[in-house]
Amino acid sequence: MPVYQYRGYKQDGGSATGIVDAESPKVARLKLRKDGVFPTEMSEQGTAGQVTAASQTSTGSPSVGGRSALSPGDIAMMTRQLATLLVAGLPLVDALGVLLEQADKKSVKAILADIREEIRGGKSYSVALERYPREFSQIYVHMVRAGEASGALDQILFRLAEFLEKQLALKHKVTNAILYPALMLLVGVAVLFFLMTFVVPKITAVFANLKQALPWPTVVLMTLSRWCADYWAVLAGGALVLIWAVRRTVRTETGRVMADRLILKLPLIGDVARMVSISRLSSTLATMLASGVQLLEAMDVSRRVMNNRVLEHAVEEARQNIREGETIAEPLKRSGEFPSLVTHMIAVGERSGEMEEMLRRIGQIYDGEVDRVITRFTSLLEPVMILVMGVLVFFIVVAILLPIFEMGQMVQ
Repeated sequence: MPVYQYRGYKQDGGSATGIVDAESPKVARLKLRKDGVFPTEMSEQGTAGQVTAASQTSTGSPSVGGRSALSPGDIAMMTRQLATLLVAGLPLVDALGVLLEQADKKSVKAILADIREEIRGGKSYSVALERYPREFSQIYVHMVRAGEASGALDQILFRLAEFLEKQLALKHKVTNAILYPALMLLVGVAVLFFLMTFVVPKITAVFANLKQALPWPTVVLMTLSRWCADYWAVLAGGALVLIWAVRRTVRTETGRVMADRLILKLPLIGDVARMVSISRLSSTLATMLASGVQLLEAMDVSRRVMNNRVLEHAVEEARQNIREGETIAEPLKRSGEFPSLVTHMIAVGERSGEMEEMLRRIGQIYDGEVDRVITRFTSLLEPVMILVMGVLVFFIVVAILLPIFEMGQMVQ
């Protein structure tokens, strides 16, 4: 069905712009007038699918370079709004129409128009969402499908919105914790590099002509400074090659497994990575099970949000053992990758029949642990980095001043 971009005014005199899908311009105008919009300009943009494809390849689109046209925040907001409209009694097609009118981004409007057209053509909402795997994950599609099957799509969407908002908050928390020390490290390295390559050589050039033995700190400083000044291009090139090699290796399955195993073994960082993965798994699995998704299917989808191949393989192995009749807790315990608290609470949930509640509590516990560890880490990291920078600057100052003091004593 064609999609038309329009410009006009509302009944209250305000301006109105957007897109609308209709069989012809006449039908589009009638549809807009029914909604209280009086178009003054209208141009055909092609079919909904063509507009979406164009939005994913346009240089000004948010989908450039394979990125999603919808951010995680957009998806969470859209999900909550859609759930609210469904609870209010609007049919799904009409609710999507309301979201379409409210959307600001052209790419978002195109996706919503295409999904609404697919539903009008007789497809289910979950099938229409599968056309956009970058925007809507397998977890999203599976939960929507379960909601359609149970007749409680509005409640499933509310639960899904809460899950997406929680995952987004956790991601922001971890990202912010990494961003600050990374920025401090980058600034510190840049300052030291500037001192060693531009400032120190000019000062130590005075000592090069001295025929007396220099203190060992001065010798070390002059050697490092000369090496940085002469081989800075080699250092920069080597760093770039190392980054390229690591990224290329991590893109392979073997390299990814090795990198994830190394991350889990790192002090503090490994603990945070493990807790974040467990929190994601338990929260996702609890949400999917509460939405009516079968256990094996929920585990298969949930393990993919862990973002760690070692833990994903452990969950997949447990899933295969469950298929053969075992409980959930036992194979997870045998893997050695999950803390005893996790396996014990899962075992209690299996015996009591409250698996979803136990998984939700595990997610809450590890969310709190991640918050506590990150807060402690960032509070300690700042003074430690300042102390390290102070020690390095102090060494540079002492190495420069020692020969000057010795020269002064010789003059006396």
